Amino acid sequence: METTKHMLHVAEQEMLARMAKALGHPTRIEILLFLASQNSCFFGDIHDELPIAKSTVSQHLKELKDAGLIQGEIEAPKVRYCIHKENWEVARKLFSDLFGLLEGKEMNC
Repeated sequence: METTKHMLHVAEQEMLARMAKALGHPTRIEILLFLASQNSCFFGDIHDELPIAKSTVSQHLKELKDAGLIQGEIEAPKVRYCIHKENWEVARKLFSDLFGLLEGKEMNC
């Protein structure tokens, strides 16, 4: 697939799809909003903020981490989470590129 100004590379499409999937659940959005309001926090802080089971919080954190939107550091016996700032910027650019495709175009459908 040849890329142009308006097309994403296959790797970018895959990354965007992975991030979009991770953003596709309201609880994950809530987790991201909470993390964005903090410099970093521990798993227990997130669990205390959300009225759901620890195993469910863990599952959502795993999805966000696998998509690269957050990162976690082990500080035994706890794990500290924060927004992955570099990947957050990549996500912002990829979504902006995608939603900018129709900018200035007339649609006839």
